[in-house]
Amino acid sequence: MTRDLTKGPVMRSMLLFAVPMILGNLLQQGYNIADTFIVGQFLGANALAAVGSSFTLMTFLTSIILGLCMGSGNVFSMYFGASKDSSLRESICASFLLITVVTIFLNILVFILLDQLSILLRVPEEVWPLMRDYLLVIFMGIPAVFLYNYFSSFLRSVGNSLVPLIFLGISAVLNIGLDLLFVICLCRGVAGAAEATVISQYVSGVGITIYALLCCPQLHALKQLRQVRLQSLKEITNYSFLTCIQQSVMNLGILMVQGLVNSFGPTIMAAFAAAVKIDAFAYMPVQDFGNAFSTFISQNYGAKKEDRIRKGLKGAVLASCTFSILVSAVVCIFARPLMGLFVNASEQAIVLEGVRYLRIEGAFYCGIGCLFLLYGLYRALGKPGMSVVLTVVSLGTRVALAYLLSFIPSIGVVGIWWSVPIGWFLADCVGGCYYLVRKKILFS
Repeated sequence: MTRDLTKGPVMRSMLLFAVPMILGNLLQQGYNIADTFIVGQFLGANALAAVGSSFTLMTFLTSIILGLCMGSGNVFSMYFGASKDSSLRESICASFLLITVVTIFLNILVFILLDQLSILLRVPEEVWPLMRDYLLVIFMGIPAVFLYNYFSSFLRSVGNSLVPLIFLGISAVLNIGLDLLFVICLCRGVAGAAEATVISQYVSGVGITIYALLCCPQLHALKQLRQVRLQSLKEITNYSFLTCIQQSVMNLGILMVQGLVNSFGPTIMAAFAAAVKIDAFAYMPVQDFGNAFSTFISQNYGAKKEDRIRKGLKGAVLASCTFSILVSAVVCIFARPLMGLFVNASEQAIVLEGVRYLRIEGAFYCGIGCLFLLYGLYRALGKPGMSVVLTVVSLGTRVALAYLLSFIPSIGVVGIWWSVPIGWFLADCVGGCYYLVRKKILFS
């Protein structure tokens, strides 16, 4: 099933396409939260800190693959919207070859550098053995991450956001079930939580691969993988590389902040691990809406429908801001009970720090909602370099302020929390001003 986003009511088309993407990633966050809940409640604070730090590292590593897939997806969308079938097939081959090579290289690299990660992330000695056990298993899932994200990006680029949701739903349910089995029943500790995640990743990755190859005739082009033209490879590399850089810079900044958080000890690590999962779950819908918006813009940009792009932009800003305000209110009001889902009530220091984090971040979700729209807009209009600039502004501000403020004794770790919304709003200002000044050129 494909959906042509160049036709029909603008907001209705965008929302119908976005809803399965939002539900899918809420499911993904759901099983990440289940992981955190089970580890936090049954394995203790050090295990929670180990899994939380590992999640931040894995998010950075997989962001490289995700960025390449997202960049390729925008190219697919433009060719699909312009009805250029032969160009679409060539770009499919080129992107698959490129991302396969990157995935293999990345998988080898992380195992070689595994023992150096404790120094990079400043992991306390009491946490590192647990984190190492978790990473040894979780790194084995990187190829599955590639398969799922590549084929789901293709399906979404041609308007099919439902099938990725179905496979992600299967994976989420399986992961939660295996978590309960491996961690609680079989007492396999943090390695068991990682095993549950990797198995579920392969189920979704292999499953969506089989479906896409059987049901999408455009993907039959992969049979000609050896005949990839250099020009096609260059085009997809130029486009995907910048999106990859944008995703990687964003998550590298988060990884650097994770290292700073780790320097404050296991209590702050555990609070951050739990609060970040809540934070990500809260703003995930606006992130996915931004990705759906990007596909909408890409298809209409390929079809040269400028009026639909402008209408879509106005509607998307209104929808994203409205949702963000509602979620901000919920997170700020219910911060303490939300932390209680992951941390035993007796761990008062962890709960209090997590609540403080959530009430600072949660009050400013409008900032991140608008930023995701700007990322999606510039990727879709063939300006992925601008998305990189916005990410550097946002994350550069965050990292610089986090290190600067946290070393002031009267501010401490709270400076890390405040650096995030400041970075969001500074990047919004840069992206918004650029659009106002250059909007005539952007659509030409």
